[in-house]
Amino acid sequence: MMRSLWTGASGMIAQQTNVDAIANNLANVNTVGYKKETVEFKTLLYSKLQTKTTDNNGNPKPIASQVGAGVRLGSITSRFTQGMLNQTSNPLDFAIEGDGFFRIMLSDGQEAYTRNGSFQMAIGTEGLTMSTSDGYPVLNTEGEPIVFPFGIDGSKLEVEESGKILYPDDDGEMQFTGIQIGLAQFNNPGGLDKIAGSNFKATDASGEPRYEGEDEALKFSKLKSSYLEGSNVSTVDEMVNLIVAQRAYEMNSKIITASDEMLSQANSLRR
Repeated sequence: MMRSLWTGASGMIAQQTNVDAIANNLANVNTVGYKKETVEFKTLLYSKLQTKTTDNNGNPKPIASQVGAGVRLGSITSRFTQGMLNQTSNPLDFAIEGDGFFRIMLSDGQEAYTRNGSFQMAIGTEGLTMSTSDGYPVLNTEGEPIVFPFGIDGSKLEVEESGKILYPDDDGEMQFTGIQIGLAQFNNPGGLDKIAGSNFKATDASGEPRYEGEDEALKFSKLKSSYLEGSNVSTVDEMVNLIVAQRAYEMNSKIITASDEMLSQANSLRR
């Protein structure tokens, strides 16, 4: 009887984590570049009620007598499917078609990665720095911050699908500035370490970043200017998952209630 109490409790804990993940997905339904998370479960250890099972004639049965001890959290996996591309009026908004990530530099100097292409021009000591909305510099293919000289008109910048940045000369002809937005890919993006602001860090699980333009084996991504990638969260799917998780939580709580009532009846027995 005590086993059923712990089994029901493990189910409630697991489903609470599931509800937390679904709530986070719904909360970020409008977050640029957000990737939905799904919860995966695993069974706990099984106990053998009988080491050898036989019928009345002593013949072995084809199945074993085992009972599980409940469920536990296996993993919370990010799904890096393509989000919908939404057109904007800002020429410094960029969306990625493909598996690439923008390379950015955090305040501690470490390199991070994001799918959020909502960029701005920040005033620095050496010029105008292309940065994220959080102020992190965007890196070029050389791993250096993208900096433009003072006086440049950001609205006249054009970015090709490859990430090359163009700017008109005195005659109005678009010329390559020598700057290309850096993109990186990973063998296992699900292993990236999630940090705030839709940013990620590389880990041993994700593997080292593979830079587009350097690794010829990669299928290059495409950049779309004046577009932003929306989250890949489907509100309909998440609401269905929420109902399923809530029902599973409720059923596990009823298991505990039923087990408690049965223990109460056992304790109240008299000779």
